Amino acid sequence: MDTGPQTKYFSLLADGHFQIQGCESCGACIFYPRVICPYCGSDRLYWFKPEGSATVYSTTVVRRDREKGGDYNVALVDLVEGPRMMTSIKGIEPDQVKIGMKVEFHSIDTETHDAVYFQPAGNA
Repeated sequence: MDTGPQTKYFSLLADGHFQIQGCESCGACIFYPRVICPYCGSDRLYWFKPEGSATVYSTTVVRRDREKGGDYNVALVDLVEGPRMMTSIKGIEPDQVKIGMKVEFHSIDTETHDAVYFQPAGNA
């Protein structure tokens, strides 16, 4: 049974919790889950719930036929804690997502439990 940080991350998502890692040694916040801190090499990592606020770093629209669910957005967002992560912005048309837009945590994919979604800030 795999008990590494990636397994822990997806287990947390499956339980409805979006968490990232922090380093006890240097204070860095880390995403994607790691065994050691990429900044200082420490293995003293812990899990915590991020604030949930982020800024869109880049964005694109994936075009699909309506029968396949229609167009959707793929974005890279910078969490206020520092890490950058890939996500999708919900609650807005895919082509309305803009670089620099403030977004906030929205939800976790309820079917696959493997994706975290954001929405424009103030749309809660």
